[in-house]
Amino acid sequence: MFKVKKAAVIATPQEGSSIPAIFVGSFAAFGGILFGYDTGSISGIIAMSMFKQQFATNHYADGTAYLTSGQTSMIVSLLSAGTFVGALAISVIGDMVGRRYSLIASCGVFSIGVLLQCVATAIPLFIVGRVIAGLGVGLISAIVPLYQSEASPKWIRGAVVSAYQFAITIGLLIASIVNQASKNRTDTGAYRIPIAVQFAWALILATGMIFLPESPRYYVKKDKLDAARRSLGRLHALPPDHPLVTEELLEIQSNNEYELSFGKSSLIDCFKTDGRQLYRILVGTTIQALQQLTGINFIFYYGTDFFQKSGISNPFTIALVTNIVNVAFTPPGMYAVEKLGRRNLLLLGAVGMCVCEYIVAIVGTSVNSVVSNKVLIAFVCCYIAFFASSWGPVAWVVVGESFSLRTRSKSVAICAASNWLWNFGIGYATPYMVDAGPGNANLGAKVFFIWGTFCLVCIAFVYFFVYETKGLTLEQVDELYEKVPKAWQSRSFVPSLRVSGGDADIGEKSETANIEKVPLEV
Repeated sequence: MFKVKKAAVIATPQEGSSIPAIFVGSFAAFGGILFGYDTGSISGIIAMSMFKQQFATNHYADGTAYLTSGQTSMIVSLLSAGTFVGALAISVIGDMVGRRYSLIASCGVFSIGVLLQCVATAIPLFIVGRVIAGLGVGLISAIVPLYQSEASPKWIRGAVVSAYQFAITIGLLIASIVNQASKNRTDTGAYRIPIAVQFAWALILATGMIFLPESPRYYVKKDKLDAARRSLGRLHALPPDHPLVTEELLEIQSNNEYELSFGKSSLIDCFKTDGRQLYRILVGTTIQALQQLTGINFIFYYGTDFFQKSGISNPFTIALVTNIVNVAFTPPGMYAVEKLGRRNLLLLGAVGMCVCEYIVAIVGTSVNSVVSNKVLIAFVCCYIAFFASSWGPVAWVVVGESFSLRTRSKSVAICAASNWLWNFGIGYATPYMVDAGPGNANLGAKVFFIWGTFCLVCIAFVYFFVYETKGLTLEQVDELYEKVPKAWQSRSFVPSLRVSGGDADIGEKSETANIEKVPLEV
């Protein structure tokens, strides 16, 4: 057990602004559009008749082309195989060339994959394009939360990192709109137009990152203190030699020197017990796995096809509705993550998803009528609303802020890679689980029993293992893991590290801004 002493508050003037840091972190979230758009577009593309005519090798008796479960799973899931490799690669690239240049290079890799998909006329080349595009998305998925968490002030860091998930939902919605607009074309533009639109997202992100500052914590890691000072000054709208910039720089530098006292880091260090790194990596990878096992990508990868096979007459329209719900309920989650905290929001979301998914499974398997289809659609939308406002954004927040500077790049990469590994596995297996046919499980709507059960696992996991990090600087999160033995005790933690005006508290309108914390008694 541990005792906590109350903090003594020492007021200091508010200076500078957090607006530049918030803008930088929010713009970086644009990377989520690349992932979201691709996920949403492929869901509609594989259901388009022109795509099937071009790529399918099998036909029904009436001559209608169709994709087999194997072809569908390969086309959809192999993007995630590329993302898995890309996410792991960023653990080296991110520390080698920096967060900013890594994002720019990732956009180039992604664009090559998009080009190959546009020109493909057969499945093999299309799949190669999917894998290369996935490599770019994987690089982006690992670097964006890392860059955001290192550039954002602590009082709004959770909301800024959540913006990555919000961008994913916007990408999904845009893809659904574009699919809706092009699906009835009678030429290859039906699927090539949705694919080609992705060039725009990569160009916007790469161009913007040219003008944004590098992460100050990356510069400190590379011992480029003058560059770190300038970066901090830009992020907080203060002169580089301002006392508050100096305070924050010293705090980051001190924490980095302490970590370097253990020697240089490698992937192996992410799994060591020093500083509870192994515990943190297990929490990060598990929360990413559970995010996928809630079944959300079943809706966004195969939702159009699922609604079609469930007897719903307008599957493209329903897919559009689910994407609108996804976008609409993500901002409330971005707000709630700083008000309710990480743990409470994850618990609430898991309970809501569990109830909705069991209802969908029961209704979908016991009744088949117009009324039951409406109930199914309604509770699928409710399920998406709970996910979008909780597990969608907060899983990335937990990963982005849980690791020490010494291993942060590598740890975030490993966690993102685990997300993509599960994404690949679920994307590949789902057609075999859901569809009818020889060797398939033919679960149909029963698959929601599986997703709902995993939501029960989510509840237990969050309660016992996920720490509350709301309101802490990244340096204070290190102290939290070292001094608080149980996750459910983390809400009572008061850090002993001094909170400077930097990361932190510049521009924060809080009674706890710029305070000196009294050490813990363990």
